[in-house]
Parts: sequence; C-alpha cells; structure tokens
Amino acid sequence: VGGEQISSIGRGLCVLLGISLEDTQRELEHMVRKILNLRVFEDESGKHWSKSVMDKQYEVLCVSQFTLQCILKGNKPDYHMAMPTEQAESFYNNFLEQLRKAYKPELIKDGKFGAYMQVHIQNDGPVTIELESPAATVDPKQLTKLEKQQQRKEKTRTKVPSESSRERNASRNKDDPSASSGAEGDVSSEREP
Repeated sequence: VGGEQISSIGRGLCVLLGISLEDTQRELEHMVRKILNLRVFEDESGKHWSKSVMDKQYEVLCVSQFTLQCILKGNKPDYHMAMPTEQAESFYNNFLEQLRKAYKPELIKDGKFGAYMQVHIQNDGPVTIELESPAATVDPKQLTKLEKQQQRKEKTRTKVPSESSRERNASRNKDDPSASSGAEGDVSSEREP
C-alpha cells in the first residue's frame, strides 16, 4: 500500500473477498468454515486434495475486493451489487474476527480495507477456487431484483393459459366447429403418407 509492504504470508491461502449487498451473517459464517476446511493441500504422503489450511497450520491472507461483485453492462463494469463501503468495512472486519476466532489469530493476515493495493500472489498449481454460499440457503427476501425477475419469467413460462386466452379459443371453436383446441389430440400424425 503506497509503496510499503503491510502484510505477507508464506504457504497458505490468499482470499479475495467480494462482499455483496445481500451478504448476511449466515454467508459470513459459511465462508469462514469453507475457507478453513477446504482441502486443497497435499498430505505427508503427497496425496493431493487431502489437507486444509488448518490441518497444515498454514497462513491465510485476506484482501477485500469489491470488484468481484462486478456485473458487466456491455464493456463497462457496474459495481452496484457490491455492499456500500461503510457497511462492507464492518462486514469485512467481522469476517476477519470470525476467522481469527475459528483458527489461530496470528496466522490470519489482511490488506488495508479500501486502499489501492499491489497484491503479489504466487499461485501454486495454479489453483484458484471460487466459493459462494449455497443457493439452497438463500432467504427469498434476500433475492436480487434480477433473480426475482428471472423467477417471475420462469413462472410465466410455465403458467396455464389465462382466462382470456381460453375464452378466445372457445369463441373460435364456436365460430368454426371444425377447429380444434388441441384438447382432443392432433390427428394429423395419424395420417398415412
């Protein structure tokens, strides 16, 4: 930050944390558990994907990164889904506090919230894993506008015909007795070639 090194770790995890408007204590707790228990390290015999950062007594470096909440509008990034700075800073500090309570506080490091930082990562493997809270635990009250709109669209696609469309079909059938509503089945497939 500003040309000065403020934090560093040896072996461990670099966590880039994007905090969303919808994030709650539930998501925070889920992320803390996942980060500390994610099995991405090898065991003593060299078997991959066997040990967590806690199993290996490795360090964790956390960097708050609102740009992970980016939604592209054409080629322009839009960050309206990121939690506002004042709330996000409190959320981020709570996240760090929970990590330190669940693990060894001296092994949890962080950057400087809201600062322009140069982050140097030696990505071993390279292995990068995106973690998100499970969709099944989302409170319907916390859905974004886009998710609510998508759900409405899906419901609309699966709806039965409205009363007005039924009435239109019925009036067409009255005008043309040979017209089929489709309820009796389509006999065109039964014709011989």
